[in-house]
Amino acid sequence: MDKKTMYHLTYGLFVLTSAFEGKDSGCIINTAGQVTSEPNRISITVNKSNFTHELVEKSRKFNVSILSEEARFETFQHFGFQSGRDVDKFAGYGECRRSANGLYYVTAGTNGYISAVVEQTVDLGSHTMFIASVEDMEVLADVPSATYAYYQSSIKPKPENSASVGKTVWRCTVCGYIYEGEELPGDFVCPLCKHPASDFEKVTL
Repeated sequence: MDKKTMYHLTYGLFVLTSAFEGKDSGCIINTAGQVTSEPNRISITVNKSNFTHELVEKSRKFNVSILSEEARFETFQHFGFQSGRDVDKFAGYGECRRSANGLYYVTAGTNGYISAVVEQTVDLGSHTMFIASVEDMEVLADVPSATYAYYQSSIKPKPENSASVGKTVWRCTVCGYIYEGEELPGDFVCPLCKHPASDFEKVTL
């Protein structure tokens, strides 16, 4: 079975934001889509380890900012490579506004946002699917949405080879981090983007 087949599925990229009891946070997700038009509902799927997951679960509301092809890598670093449990991601962050529901949405490198209220949850093991009714939405720019493939080819910096030529290493397919060693521990977690060992590929430099 070739796990890389999954990379051929198309994904958008989004900043999911929520808040509860005065705490705001956001994270990068790649699963958001419309599930019904009448009434208008969307679904998102979020890793349970994310602090934003906790906020959505408690507040039952969220915003999805749709990332465009103008998004900078710094946005992915800011919302994807650090945890809201450790830092306040909106402290000093000026590229955002609050929508009518009181939550932040991202204004830079996005082409729209959607505000929604959770109606149902589905436990998927490592993730939760939230099915929510749309309360508000706005187009912010006429720029194509960034797909995961576009992020890989045009936004994410190309990894620098930090190992000797001819050495076998493991490379994170999300952020490009290099782990040197013949075998990658099964419980290894990328220190940059926090993705698991399953998102690493074995390469020879």
